[in-house]
Amino acid sequence: MSNVVQQDSARKPLTIRLCGPRGFCAGVDRAIQIVVLALKKYGAPVYVRHEIVHNRYVVEGLQNLGAVFIEELSEIPPEHRDAPVVFSAHGVPKSVPADAQSRNLFYLDATCPLVSKVHKQALRHQRLGRHVLLIGHAGHPEVIGTMGQLPDGAVTLIETVEDVQNFKPVDPAALGFVSQTTLSVEDTAHLIEALEQRFPDLNAPAAESICYATTNRQEAVKAAAPGTDLFLIVGAPNSSNSRRLVEVAERAGASKSLLVQRAAEIPWADISNISVLGLSAGASAPEILVDEIIAGFRERFDVQLELAITAEETEDFPVMRVLRDVELTAQDMAFVNGA
Repeated sequence: MSNVVQQDSARKPLTIRLCGPRGFCAGVDRAIQIVVLALKKYGAPVYVRHEIVHNRYVVEGLQNLGAVFIEELSEIPPEHRDAPVVFSAHGVPKSVPADAQSRNLFYLDATCPLVSKVHKQALRHQRLGRHVLLIGHAGHPEVIGTMGQLPDGAVTLIETVEDVQNFKPVDPAALGFVSQTTLSVEDTAHLIEALEQRFPDLNAPAAESICYATTNRQEAVKAAAPGTDLFLIVGAPNSSNSRRLVEVAERAGASKSLLVQRAAEIPWADISNISVLGLSAGASAPEILVDEIIAGFRERFDVQLELAITAEETEDFPVMRVLRDVELTAQDMAFVNGA
């Protein structure tokens, strides 16, 4: 026992500022739950078009349960045409469910309700005769899905202030905007300001596009970042909301911020001299990975945890009616919740 005490006392002290909220949001929780419920109700395989959420740990966990991830519906073999196919939380163009219907596939749409809200706002703009400006990142699945709600040419993607300056509308008085749900609040506000300066008659969506979870996680990181020697964001490289958290941390005062997927990705040899660490997780990163990283620091430092909690989240998005008769075990719920 004395040897353990001496070893602990020799470790450099480290304060970890642990952000809250962090990790899974209600939309991600719902999407994962849909796949798990479909597997329990219909059995394997259940096909999932695109990663259900942007996290390799989650995807591999679902694969182990019997989910098969594909990029296009044409990849489903003929002998499995009666298996369910789930659309990811990021949303899909209208052409995808139309394709599923033409192939007589049974599909379950796991699009986050807040992404669906953006789709409806874009359609509302079009219905009112407005050209739609979508603030977002080219190639992101959510952007592809939102642009695919409207006919070709009805939406213009705005990524930068240069895009704002170069855009030449047919009618400057008939414009409306929406935004990707996972963007930086500050960057989006900057682009909206540039759009409004150039197009005074620009119409905003009837409700905020950036989702509550994105905003809450960014606010918690802002609160925790000042004075940190390093800020770690747990998330995947293709996760937009996670990458935005890295940027927010550095803007808010972190000396350095890194995106990591697992504890093994942390550059342990380069961070031996830190004394204050910030830690948060993107909306598609399970809590078990945060626990793994904290455990890694406890092995190397004398850790003291500080909570940086800026909001409490109570949102709960129910699954579709066809899956509500399936009961989840405690083990199922632990997986769904990222524990």
